[in-house]
Amino acid sequence: QVQIVESGGGLVHPGGSLKLSCATSGSPFSRYNMGWYRQAPGKQRELVARISSGGEIYYKSSLKGRFTISGDNVLNIVYLQMNSIEPEDTAVYYCNAFDPIERDSFWGQGTQVTVSS
Repeated sequence: QVQIVESGGGLVHPGGSLKLSCATSGSPFSRYNMGWYRQAPGKQRELVARISSGGEIYYKSSLKGRFTISGDNVLNIVYLQMNSIEPEDTAVYYCNAFDPIERDSFWGQGTQVTVSS
C-alpha cells in the first residue's frame, strides 16, 4: 500500500510557473512507476509525465520542454515543475504509483491547478 498526497496546486497566471509535489509513504521509487496525470473538466484523465522504477522518464509529447518530472529518493517525493503555463493546463493533477509486476495502482486525491489572467 502506498499513501499519496499531492500539493502545490493553485491559481496561476498564463506564462507563470508552478511546482507540484507528491509525497509518498515508504520507499516506492525502487518498485513503482511514478506518474503525474491530469483531468480537465469534461475530459478524460491523461498521463502528463512518468518516471519509471528504473529512472526512465516519459512526457506527453505536447508538454515536453515545459514540464519536468523529478524525484527525491530520500524524501520520497515526486515533483512536477510546470513552466510557461497555459490556460489549457487547467486541470486536477493526480499522482500515481504503479507496480508493473503486481499491477497495483495507487492514487492521490489530486490538486487543482487553475490558469487564469
